[in-house]
Amino acid sequence: MKRNKLSHKRLATVLLAGLFIQISCSDDLEKSPTNQYDSATFWTNETNAFIGLTAVYRGNLSYAFQVEPTDWWSYAGFAFLELATDNGYDRRGDNSNLNRLTNGTLLPNNAVLLSLWKGSYKKITIANDFLAHIDAVPMDETQKLRFRSEARFIRACQYFYLSQHFGSVPLVTDVLTAEEANTVSKTPKAEIENFVTQELSEAATGLPRFKDIPAAEIGRASRQAALAFLGRLQLAQNKFREAAATYRQIIDFGDNIIDPDYVGLFTPANENSAENIFSTQFIELKAPNYLPQHAYPAIAGGYHFINPYEALAVNYDFIDGTPFSYDDPRFNYTNRAENRDPRFAYTLLWDGCTFAGKTYDCHPDHTASIDQLTVSKQATRTGYGLRKYFDETFTGSLATGYGGNMPVIRYAEVLLGFLEAVLEAGDPVTLSLLDETINKVRGRQSVKMPPVTETDSDKLRPVLRKERRIELAMEGIRLWDILRWNIAGEVLTGDFWGAPFPDSQGTLNLPAGYPADPHARWWVTKKNFRTGQDEVWPIPESETNINPNLR
Repeated sequence: MKRNKLSHKRLATVLLAGLFIQISCSDDLEKSPTNQYDSATFWTNETNAFIGLTAVYRGNLSYAFQVEPTDWWSYAGFAFLELATDNGYDRRGDNSNLNRLTNGTLLPNNAVLLSLWKGSYKKITIANDFLAHIDAVPMDETQKLRFRSEARFIRACQYFYLSQHFGSVPLVTDVLTAEEANTVSKTPKAEIENFVTQELSEAATGLPRFKDIPAAEIGRASRQAALAFLGRLQLAQNKFREAAATYRQIIDFGDNIIDPDYVGLFTPANENSAENIFSTQFIELKAPNYLPQHAYPAIAGGYHFINPYEALAVNYDFIDGTPFSYDDPRFNYTNRAENRDPRFAYTLLWDGCTFAGKTYDCHPDHTASIDQLTVSKQATRTGYGLRKYFDETFTGSLATGYGGNMPVIRYAEVLLGFLEAVLEAGDPVTLSLLDETINKVRGRQSVKMPPVTETDSDKLRPVLRKERRIELAMEGIRLWDILRWNIAGEVLTGDFWGAPFPDSQGTLNLPAGYPADPHARWWVTKKNFRTGQDEVWPIPESETNINPNLR
């Protein structure tokens, strides 16, 4: 099932670019400024209420160039946070704020922390203001319930992210004065999570099912979106039976699918597929997706900001389902996608492949190539680039001309989450359950990887986690996954490598004293994630300086 992208949905996204700007106190908890409208006359009809609701969706999300995510659902909030994981590297180097999140040098003055903190609390502030006024608006009560539920969903999602990364944070549900905002105290993480659980559960009852949202309203939240975030939280809390029940509701609705076309899910061609439960909406020229400018290779005019590691690449099995091995004769150094899981080619760029009709030449010995793997050019630092999200037939401005949406929640994640919940709850894993979940994901027409048949929980767990990693690669999920699985200290420590180049005549960037790598991989960096410290982000220094209660 595909749904057309219509102008009404796009208009709703663009509408508030000039309606709400931030003029508030330093910690973004104060009420959205009243100099944008007269509160006494604004909340008087449904049209204005819809404008206010659109502001809740928009929040602090910027459609302009950004290197720190302005919102969890901005293009940077998805793809750039992967650069703090074992999936990818920020081309700007070890001192970039993204790399510093997990390489053992995280400090409270990190700009990523502040940007996401401000973005969350701006959205919360606008939602609180909306919820304080919506009850008084004369409009149909059923529609009013939906509006209210959407605002509660958006607000709950912000607290979900804040609790998962910052832990204990201020829980603010009312409009605050500047003085109140600057003296709030932290609420324990468990209380934040309880609030999120209640808000998502109640919001779900007031939201329409996915199938009942008309094409003209694509981009608005559905019941499935609220339940999917609730399932995420329950997984993080190790409430596995509750998570299984939540995900089962989405499955039993039958509104969503595993689309046969994996590539199109991330491009305008198929972005409104019923697999994409909830997505960030972009529109070319007016509310553009800037990711192509950031991530295209140099040969296609991009900045090559996103550089996948070899650690991600080796997770893509051979086409018959056997694990990748450098020693397997099916591995072809000159065509790394050959004989591999098709999602390798759908997600990554590699030396010698074709992208947008051009050859991507990143061989470290090819000094004439602008995409040469080095430590100096505006080119890859790992020997890989990003293909996912991009329509290779696109010919407009990389900065302002691309309107491809980015999925926040896909049905594939729901199915994999459901299987994980059943497995971790200790309940029996059957072949029929595998076919209902992981094998549906692997078996989509454009992928057709062999079915998983392992039912032993201990053996299935690494298979499922690997499937999650490659299916959801570069979608902003990996950091949360490795944190909730308590494996960050394991996978974010030690040397990180790029692609192998066994025919290279150079040093492959090996530090002094390092022995030759047996696979002739390019050396990228070293991480030293501090277990027991870096799992929880510090509240931004600029906020604690103003409000000591946040320390």
